[in-house]
Amino acid sequence: MARVLVAMSGGVDSSMAAALLVEQGHDVAGVHLKMADTPSGLPGKGCCTLDDSRDARRVADLLGIPFYVWDFSAAFQERVVDDFVAEYAAGRTPNPCIRCNERVKYTALLARARALGHDALATGHHVRRDRGLDGRWRLRRAADPGKDQTYVLYMATQAQLAASLWPVGDHRKADLRAMAAERGLVTARKPDSTDICFLPAGDLGAFLRPRLGDRPGRIVDADGTVAGRHDGAYRFTVGQRRGLGLSGGDVPRYVTRIDGPDVHVGPRTALATRAVEADHLTWIAGTPPAAAEVTAQVRYRGAALPAVIDDADGERLRVSFPAEAPEGVAPGQAIVLYDGDTCLGGATIR
Repeated sequence: MARVLVAMSGGVDSSMAAALLVEQGHDVAGVHLKMADTPSGLPGKGCCTLDDSRDARRVADLLGIPFYVWDFSAAFQERVVDDFVAEYAAGRTPNPCIRCNERVKYTALLARARALGHDALATGHHVRRDRGLDGRWRLRRAADPGKDQTYVLYMATQAQLAASLWPVGDHRKADLRAMAAERGLVTARKPDSTDICFLPAGDLGAFLRPRLGDRPGRIVDADGTVAGRHDGAYRFTVGQRRGLGLSGGDVPRYVTRIDGPDVHVGPRTALATRAVEADHLTWIAGTPPAAAEVTAQVRYRGAALPAVIDDADGERLRVSFPAEAPEGVAPGQAIVLYDGDTCLGGATIR
């Protein structure tokens, strides 16, 4: 039996993580992290609100486990929100969920859990772990491919994997909801969180504008002509089609590149990317050799496509796509590599 701290967001996944661990006989406590001041009742929000904290507490009370609320808002602001704003200011498209896992949940929270005598930290992430023949821990895709979250945990270290539990990774989401209903958990039918937790109503522009101000620039067409103007390149991301404010033309235009204040647009064919260069490279269990054939995923819900590792030198990575080229590869996002259902690691696209 282990002492396990469960990060309880107030959703069904973390609720069932706690329930399963209790049923397995572990000494379980729950904690809700106060990180973002998100108003309750917004669609697409399933964590970080007062209602979510109350739901998590109600589940903990039903399970008969201790429950705490810890204020991690300062760390979250510095390590996730400030980084998010800085990345958009630089013309990149960050993934704050990756930063939150990397810099808050699996550093600050795990460290506090261990300091207080807990053997492991558990969350409701849809991932699995096991040990390979070499004894190293492996991060593997979830049983429910539609809910798999290995993409946002590619940076996990061996020490973090050893001290982490993900009880829901072996279950499909529909089954988890049914299991939660059978146990009388108030979160059984609660909608999944779909938006970034600290964006009110999911409005990126409304969040960034007061922080970055007006930064006028041009919208440049594929032939080099100026197709329009904008008040901030941070309002755009590679692959975006809607909200460009352009009229005319028979072929739909997409954002293909952001270069300083200039937003470049072009046809969908211009989005295809045959090679990706990335940095801040991390491997979960060793370094695959150059020219290793893998699959690579360049967006959280994107397809994993056949790829070849052309170069992996220190913290830098170059991957090519010999068959199908991914579309809308955005600097600032992650490229995550897989061998079958095993996550090998990843890097930040540059």
